[in-house]
Amino acid sequence: MELMTERLILRRWRDSDREPRAAMTADPEVMEFYPRTLDRAASDANIDFLDGNLERFGYGFWALEMQATGQFIGCAGIQDVPFEASFTPAVEIGWQLTRDAWGHGYATEAARGVLAHAFGTLGLSEIVAFAVKTNYRSRAVMERLGMTHNPADDFDRPSIPEGNPHRRHVLYRLKAAEA
Repeated sequence: MELMTERLILRRWRDSDREPRAAMTADPEVMEFYPRTLDRAASDANIDFLDGNLERFGYGFWALEMQATGQFIGCAGIQDVPFEASFTPAVEIGWQLTRDAWGHGYATEAARGVLAHAFGTLGLSEIVAFAVKTNYRSRAVMERLGMTHNPADDFDRPSIPEGNPHRRHVLYRLKAAEA
C-alpha cells in the first residue's frame, strides 16, 4: 500500500533505502532527541522491523519519497505505542526526515496523509504523538496538525534512564472528530 500527498509518496521500504536511511540515522543532528545514532546494521534492522509492521498490521512507518525526484527523505507513519504508560494502549504518529528535508513542510504534509489514512481507512478514534520536551520542531508539527497538549499527560519515557535530559516527554492527542 502507498499513500500519496501533494509532493510525497509514503511507500513500503526498498533495499535502495538502506544506504540513505543509514546516513540519516548516523547523523547526530537528526538523532538529537533519540537515545543514540545507529550504525548500518542497526539501521537495516530497524528498516526490517518497520517494513514487517506494514506487512503484519497494514500500518506502520512508510519510507518517504519525493514524487518529483524519487529521492528518499525519511519516514512517517503510525504504530502501537511499544510501552506501558498512563495513555496506553494507543497508536502514535511520528516522522523522521533527513536534515536536507527540514524546513519544507514535508513532515506536516506526510503526517496529514498518515492521519487521513488512520482516521479514514483504519477508522481509528485517536492518535497520540510524543517527543522530548525540548524537541520544538516536532512539537510545532504536532500543533500544525491540530493536536492538543495537556501538561498533565506528560510522562517519563520508561526506556530512557533517570537523569537523562531526554527522559521527559510531552504528549499530544488528536481525536478523529477533531481532525
